[in-house]
Amino acid sequence: MAAVPASAVEPRIPVVEVLSADKVYANGTRALNPVELAIWPGEFVTLLGPSGCGKSTLLKMIANLIAPSAGRLLWWRHGFDRVGEAGKQLVMVFQDATLMPWARVRANVRLPLDLRSYEKNSSNERVAAALALVGLTGFERHYPRQLSGGMQMRASIARALVTDPNLLLMDEPFGALDEITRNRLDADLIQLWWKKKLTVVFVTHSIYEAVFLSTRVVVMAARPGRVLAEVTIDEPHPRTDAFRVTQKFAAYAKQLSEHLAEASSLGGEQL
Repeated sequence: MAAVPASAVEPRIPVVEVLSADKVYANGTRALNPVELAIWPGEFVTLLGPSGCGKSTLLKMIANLIAPSAGRLLWWRHGFDRVGEAGKQLVMVFQDATLMPWARVRANVRLPLDLRSYEKNSSNERVAAALALVGLTGFERHYPRQLSGGMQMRASIARALVTDPNLLLMDEPFGALDEITRNRLDADLIQLWWKKKLTVVFVTHSIYEAVFLSTRVVVMAARPGRVLAEVTIDEPHPRTDAFRVTQKFAAYAKQLSEHLAEASSLGGEQL
């Protein structure tokens, strides 16, 4: 077989580049110091840190929900106007499920497709596939009030997946759930990320969640928010609950705990 010329190989480019982007609010509060960060295709990157460290601010910048005060961001080496093209789909899952309480699960999940005027048969197939991915087949006609908190979050994730995204942003989606439900959803999320070949940026306060999910953890410190350290979690995927009780898991957790202790000690410093 003939070798493929180097010039014919498509270069690997970041999904997101944060280029010296910061955030200063109108009252002068600096929420985020300049950040340099690249998110690469297929990564599961977790933003970890204490409250007020700028995790959600940075995530909202990546989602283009807020603009940086200085610096810039690129998505697939372009401006945000190119997001939405084939292979450049971005979605965000928030801490609350934000489901329409008056609509059944099927209608909630189908909403992004309705907004894009998808043909009905195609929409129904996509909704069924998304619900199957999150384990909600059979709950299509339920209302959100009839679902547990964990099931509501599954419906929210299905709504995000129904558009077949490439980049999934998640802002503490399991933070309000009990530990057993949270661990189960973490395990399911790993399987989804693996099957769908997604790039994920995930915000959490939990060291253990960060270790279990991530390929890379970005540790942030507060006042002002900034990146303190990055830790690569170099363990095979997809992971199972067995990973949680290994010595390697404990070692990664200890390393992140030490970085978080440093982050807390730096709170209030001005760089």
